[in-house]
Amino acid sequence: MSDRKAAALAAFKDLARDPGVPKPDPILVVDGVTRRFGGLTAVEVAHVEIQRGSITALIGPNGAGKTTFFNQLTGFDTADAGKWTFNGQSMSGVPAHRVARAGMVRTFQLTKALSRLTVLENMRLGAQHQRGENFWRALVPGAWRAQEEAITEQAEELLTRFKLDAKRADFAGSLSGGQRKLLEMARALMVKPELVMLDEPMAGVNPALTQSLLGHVKNLRDEGMTVLFVEHDMDMVRDISDWVIVMAQGAVISEGPPDTIMSDPRVIDAYLGAHHDAPLSESELQEQLHEAEAALEAEIEEETQK
Repeated sequence: MSDRKAAALAAFKDLARDPGVPKPDPILVVDGVTRRFGGLTAVEVAHVEIQRGSITALIGPNGAGKTTFFNQLTGFDTADAGKWTFNGQSMSGVPAHRVARAGMVRTFQLTKALSRLTVLENMRLGAQHQRGENFWRALVPGAWRAQEEAITEQAEELLTRFKLDAKRADFAGSLSGGQRKLLEMARALMVKPELVMLDEPMAGVNPALTQSLLGHVKNLRDEGMTVLFVEHDMDMVRDISDWVIVMAQGAVISEGPPDTIMSDPRVIDAYLGAHHDAPLSESELQEQLHEAEAALEAEIEEETQK
């Protein structure tokens, strides 16, 4: 076990298993975030904290509001109410590019690579504060050439780390689904973030690349970054996460360590339906029997009329 993982587990050791439980050193704190679409409340998170230096999984059934929640926090959508802070700095209503500059970056369930640019060009786009993006400075190569060389070197190092260096000159559109996931994660690191938010990083990934992606996610924590990821694969959640937050119907309903969270009755109800294994009452049993008898009589009558 790495030192970073041991430190993360120690931070969670004595925490209660209640939704919104305070963390020892939260990097992200969310209060009262709500997002409605017409009459539908997609997100209604009262309070949640993400522990610094940990890998936290955000799980829940389809339609629980996980991706919508990500969109609010990272500036890709506007919350109807609520506030949240990153490193103590308010991020409420901050546009996506400024959120990324602050050190909070995210990837997408459907990758956002620019297909008609090369892999290396996609990587360069991820770097911040590029002097050559200024119109007048762009006319003076000496003002930006050294920085561009440094950005290219950083991009090459990340492509080598993610085993995409052989694809550096290929169009991003030619990559497989798994390679695009790797490219998006590598490009996110060009920002040198403190918090990396991954939306279903394993979705559509060839099994041959799954272990590689898992290793990269673990490495992010080992390098001092914080990871928050959405995932449906419970084996992956158990393998790499230090803490799990569960959403259902837009709200956080449970938190806890990965080896115990799936035994929480609130989580079981969210995934399988409330009281799915509760015995029927006498009245419910009689009602079901009457319905079955009525259906059988109707079927017999239909047959006799043929």
